[in-house]
Formats: sequence, structure tokens, C-alpha cells
Amino acid sequence: MVSTLGVAVVGFGWMGRVHTQAYVRLPHHFPQLPLRPELVAVADEVPGRAGEAAARYGFATAARDWQEVAADPRVQAVSIAAPNFLHREIGVAMARAGKHIWIEKPVGLTADDARAVAGAVAEAGVQGAVGFNYRNAPAVQTARAMIAAGEIGTVTHARVRLFSDYAAHPEGALTWRYERARGGSGVLGDLASHGVDLARFLLGEIDALTADTAVFVPERARPTGATAGHTRATGGELGPVENEDYVSCLLRFASGARGVLEACRVSVGEQNTYGFEIHGTEGAVFWDFRRMGELGVSRGTAYQDQPVSTVYVGPGHGEYAAFQPGSANGMGYDDLKVIEGYHFLRSIAEGTAHGATLDDAVHSATVLDAMTRSADLGTWVRTG
Repeated sequence: MVSTLGVAVVGFGWMGRVHTQAYVRLPHHFPQLPLRPELVAVADEVPGRAGEAAARYGFATAARDWQEVAADPRVQAVSIAAPNFLHREIGVAMARAGKHIWIEKPVGLTADDARAVAGAVAEAGVQGAVGFNYRNAPAVQTARAMIAAGEIGTVTHARVRLFSDYAAHPEGALTWRYERARGGSGVLGDLASHGVDLARFLLGEIDALTADTAVFVPERARPTGATAGHTRATGGELGPVENEDYVSCLLRFASGARGVLEACRVSVGEQNTYGFEIHGTEGAVFWDFRRMGELGVSRGTAYQDQPVSTVYVGPGHGEYAAFQPGSANGMGYDDLKVIEGYHFLRSIAEGTAHGATLDDAVHSATVLDAMTRSADLGTWVRTG
């Protein structure tokens, strides 16, 4: 029997649209789900934005104040895609109102914020999902299974990279993302949070690290109106960029493996250059988000001069079969969010967590806090 689940979206920038489209697509890709999302409410503080979203996607109600969503008895689950500084307040309030939450990373500005939301979710007995979408790629799921099965031997070292140019232009507007009080830790929260989640998902807990950070575009112009995404601003008053453009980090895993994590938001010539290389005593796996359906694999007994082959993911790899019938048919970014939505609704239906949870968000945020601490102290620090 299929039941209706009343859902709402708070914050309707790019990510709010992605969540909405995922809800709409879920019944098509995962018809076995016993829950069907119904778009009940959308809220955004920018005048007119929620109304436009309601008209375009069919939300029953549009509001500027997210607290109207928290008080709405028709809403059973909420996507929280508002700016980082609002994550804690909205997440805690929605959980206490008895609503399941699907919240974007990094779940606030600090590990304490993530813990507060996780605590509220646990206390209320609702489900909480977090937007660590890259772990949902079928190739990443396949790499994880191979590593766990010992197909590349014992992991010795790894590199995780997240380079992008979305903030490279010097005329990029000084939005909340670049302010410590509202954006938090800059590229650490934007990109390195994904890198930490991928590293933990594939290789286990991170015990210690040493990090270095830098700001390469120190000033930007303040926008004169509402912004969405990474817009430009010229002629406005210049203000300081308060958080990091770049981070590099050496990692020590509980397993004994070593790692390098590097992230940058101002890398000219790099567009979504996200991926990893993981080496073991008997092989290696390689993944590049821009070639999402391919996994480079080296395994065998040759050790020296051992070749690398390309595996094209297909049915049987992760949730690939929900989207394409045969190997090497392309998937895209939005498909990863559909998978994320599937895990969220499945968690609600079964009462058991699936996919990335608030506990994962707490672990990621704890590592990010350790990176900030290490960069300030100029030394190795423990993550616990």
C-alpha cells in the first residue's frame, strides 16, 4: 500500500530546486517506495521566490517565513536548503515539531551545530538525512565494496581532491558564503566536507591530521540585491573575505592508512574536479566525478607494471539500475540527489536509517573543526 508524505522545502536557491525535482522524480525511479512525496509547502525569505517555486512545481503553499512550515500539520518531512548559518535553528525546530529532515551539509557552522541538530533528531525520534551526495555515485559504491572485500589488498594511502572555480572570478559577489558568521569555514564547509565524507565512507575513521589554509581573493564587492548561486557584483562596497578559499590536509586513518585531502574554490581552469585515488598493497581504484560512471581499477598479482582497466558501471552497481538499463549509459548530478531522496524516504518508511545521516554530518564537522584548529596552531591535531 502506498501512502502520501507531505513534504516541504525551506530555501529555494539552486539546492532547493534540486531537492524539489528529486521529490518529483522519486516515484518514477523507485516505484517500490511505499511513500509518495506530496509538495505541500515552500519557504524562502527572498520576496517572490517561494511564490514562483509554488507556481512552477505545484507546492500547495508558499511562505517567506520558515516557521510557517514548522507549524504546518500537513508537513511531515522537510528539506532544509537554506544558508549554513540557519541550519541549526531550522533543523532543531523542524525536528522538535516532529518532522523528518533532509538537510544540506555542512549542517551549520561548527560541529556543535551539527551535534545540536543530531540531538534534536534523536530526541524527537524522526529520521535525518544529510546531503553528502557524492557517496551515492554507483562507481563510489562499487569502490567501497571492492576495498571492503580486500580486492586491492590493504589500503596504504589515498588522495581526495575537490577543485572548482565557482569563486575564482574577482567580481564574485560577497555573499553570506564568504562571511565567517553566516558561511562558517568557507571551502571547508562547501567542498572539504564532501571530501571528509568520501574519505570516511571509503576508508573509515580519521584519527589525526595537519592542515593549512589560505585566502587568495581577499576582497569582494557586496551585492546590491538578492543573490542566488555564485553571482557577480561590480561597483558595490568592497568587503573582506573572512573564510578560506583553499585547504590542504594530511590525514592519518584509524586503519593506519595515510591520506591527502585538498580543496579549493578559486582554481582557475578547474570545474568540479572532484575525485579520489586509493592505493592498496595489491592494487588501486580511481574515480573522477566528471566521468561519474567510470571507475579505474588496478588489481592482480603483478605489483610492478600492473595495468589499470576502466570499469563502466551498470545494473548491479549501487542504484544504477533505477536510472539506466545497461552499462555506460550516463548519469548526472541530479540523479545522485534522487538516490539521496530515496534513502531519506526509505528511512522514514522503515524507521531505520539509510544513506548519510546526522551522525555522518557530526563526524565530518568534527574533522573540519580539527582542520581549522590545526591551521591555527600549525601542528598535527587529533580529531576526537
